Amino acid sequence: MNLRKYWLPQIIFVLLLPAVSYAGENTVYLIAGAMVDTLNGQQISDPLVEISDGRIVSVTPGGAVPTDGKVIDLGDVTILPGLADLHTHLTFYSTDFGYESLGVSKTDEAIRGVANARKTLLAGFTAARNLGASGYSDVSLRDAINDGRVPGPRLQVSGPSLGSTGGHCDMNLLPSDFDASSEGAADGPWAARTKVRENKKYGADVIKFCATGGVLSKGTNPGARQYTLEEMQAIVDEAHSLGMPVAAHAHGTEGIYFAIKAGVDSIEHSSLIDKEGMKLAKKNGTFLSFNAFTPIYMVANGEAMGILPESLDKARKLKEKRLQTYRDAIEADANIVFGSDSATYPHGMNAKQFSVYVDLGMSPMQAIQSATSVAAESLGWVGDTGAIAPGYFADIIAVRGNPLENISEMENVVFVMKGGEVFKSID
Repeated sequence: MNLRKYWLPQIIFVLLLPAVSYAGENTVYLIAGAMVDTLNGQQISDPLVEISDGRIVSVTPGGAVPTDGKVIDLGDVTILPGLADLHTHLTFYSTDFGYESLGVSKTDEAIRGVANARKTLLAGFTAARNLGASGYSDVSLRDAINDGRVPGPRLQVSGPSLGSTGGHCDMNLLPSDFDASSEGAADGPWAARTKVRENKKYGADVIKFCATGGVLSKGTNPGARQYTLEEMQAIVDEAHSLGMPVAAHAHGTEGIYFAIKAGVDSIEHSSLIDKEGMKLAKKNGTFLSFNAFTPIYMVANGEAMGILPESLDKARKLKEKRLQTYRDAIEADANIVFGSDSATYPHGMNAKQFSVYVDLGMSPMQAIQSATSVAAESLGWVGDTGAIAPGYFADIIAVRGNPLENISEMENVVFVMKGGEVFKSID
């Protein structure tokens, strides 16, 4: 009998037993008083979450506290999946508006990004989509976060926004003597395609373009369309052929309709979308991103933010129309994702928007899902983010009370874990 042939497999089996039978060195158990299950739309009592190598292994309601592995006991708090903000401007401060913006360099933007990414993460947002940045500063920020050099959310970034000459995404503050235009200014289908390719070349994940005028740009009308359908279709076709989703800044009704018809993946702001637009968005699976706290904050604080009088006047006139549109879309069961447009108010205050969503007609669970499970669908990260469930990243936050009873609890996140690493601990 060949003893070596017989015993060698047995020895290997015995050596493997500890790795199979006992928790590994990287295993962490997290326990709390309650958990918001965003996939099933319910609350779970006394969850035990097993985490290994940055991902969730299991979730056991009322599970016994294990004797092996590290245990993080959060006490009587409610845990939720890390939140996602699908429209943010991390490379800007909330005072970088009007003529103040002319003094902000690309390197300034990069430094602002580092500071704002940390604030956003500690506010409970473990994922975000940055829509618009000069000099690909958001690409550098994303890469630094991914490499572990600076703390921040998991990011998808757009680089420079595309827009027509003189439109919302162009530089309109200087006279013709300076011949100034934005990096993303492009007119005509082929010029727009070139800009899409350029953004892809330099590391962007998503394409953002301006389909209408805006509130904060000089000389533009938020309700007016700024690209032809042909131009929008060229942008979407080129981006999708490169595997990039497309987000369209759009306030006005016609611009929204054209953008949805062109095949964009999300409409940003959606301020004046009508019933026809809502129906088309639902039919096409287009996500609507509502920054519902922005008009409230901007009208109240616009002068202190340095916003141009022209822009503040536009904000005041549009405010109630926007909020009513959002009420109508919520009632119509539109596919709504959480997008704060932070920088239009200070970073770190992103969660203020949850209460506005609920005031406009969402249930607390729907508001939370807009920034978790629904947001993950829009980001293409289902299975990775948006839920506390086996296989997902261990992106977990905690609040002291029950956000399903009092949504304002979301504004005071006391614990933040991203990928199994704790960035904010309970005092």
